[in-house]
Amino acid sequence: MMLPSLLVIDDFLADPMAARRVALELDYDPDNKHGNYPGHISTEPLVVEGLNERIGKMINAPVKAAENTSHMHCRVTLSGDKGRSGVHIDPAFYSGILYLSLPEDCKGGTEFFRHKRTGLERVPTDLPAIQKAGYTDINDLIEDVVNKDTNRSAQWTRVMTVPMRFNRLILFSPWLFHNSGKAFGKTPEEGRLVQLMFFAKG
Repeated sequence: MMLPSLLVIDDFLADPMAARRVALELDYDPDNKHGNYPGHISTEPLVVEGLNERIGKMINAPVKAAENTSHMHCRVTLSGDKGRSGVHIDPAFYSGILYLSLPEDCKGGTEFFRHKRTGLERVPTDLPAIQKAGYTDINDLIEDVVNKDTNRSAQWTRVMTVPMRFNRLILFSPWLFHNSGKAFGKTPEEGRLVQLMFFAKG
């Protein structure tokens, strides 16, 4: 089954302002920072009713929440916030990002990259393609490409940016090399506000 590499859905929520208000009211405890990402993540999820069913229809594959991820949690990233990693992949079957920053504040988006040394734009998941790239298994490839070069910007070429737009959902293969775009704003109300989605096979 071939899943779409990237989908962009505008006007995803029927009432995005209500979702944004709830997102901003969530608790963004700095002590809840477990990942390598910049900014702060909410301690509780932002519930979107019927999400799994909607996404499953869009990609023609049943999905559920991926365990041990920040599925449906929100993240606020302000100007100057730094993370420990850069270009990365996601531990999921499929990934999604819903933009909740106001139209007048939106900057950047989500960036996708090609690895210069290998020419790869994603981690191949079939053994022949992994071997063609010069590796014996997928873990060796991830270690040598993603983990080794995550913060080495000179090792990557940006091939595409999906621009941030209020109430835009992007869905994409977690194996694509990607990174969050520009952080901005001095307060959560004007900062980069997104909802994260990490799906497992349903």
